Amino acid sequence: MIIKELPVVIETPKGSGEKYDFDPASRFFVLSKMLPAGMVFPYDFGFILGTRGADGDPLDVMVISEFKSFPGCLIKCRLLGAIKAEQRERDGTIVRNDRYIAVPVVSKAFKGIDAVSAQTIREIEHFFISYNEQEGKQFTPLGYIEAAPAYEQIKFPEK
Repeated sequence: MIIKELPVVIETPKGSGEKYDFDPASRFFVLSKMLPAGMVFPYDFGFILGTRGADGDPLDVMVISEFKSFPGCLIKCRLLGAIKAEQRERDGTIVRNDRYIAVPVVSKAFKGIDAVSAQTIREIEHFFISYNEQEGKQFTPLGYIEAAPAYEQIKFPEK
């Protein structure tokens, strides 16, 4: 299977203490929340263009890179894999909410999954656990899958 490039739209850049969301109605990026003091996004965070997850939102993706971008930046990425996860919402509903992990095609530092340590994956998991706790939600990592099976989970609209 040939893994194609994924179009990723960045909502929140690496190092940001604020969370931004794309609002399809206005077509703007909206400041949605402030993170607690000292908490920042470890890498660029956004969504895979043209997708929908079980929670109704586009599929989430963390883009590991040697640089940070900006809200609205479209980055062609290579998928490295995904953190399989369940998320308990405030109302108790449990939804599958995997977090895809990718790198920019133009990255010189990250050429494949071997360039990303298990420690980095654990740190990303911990970020999402802490981030969701701030919202009264529970994020439970269920394991990690490699690029090919992760890519097969992504449902793109028929053309």
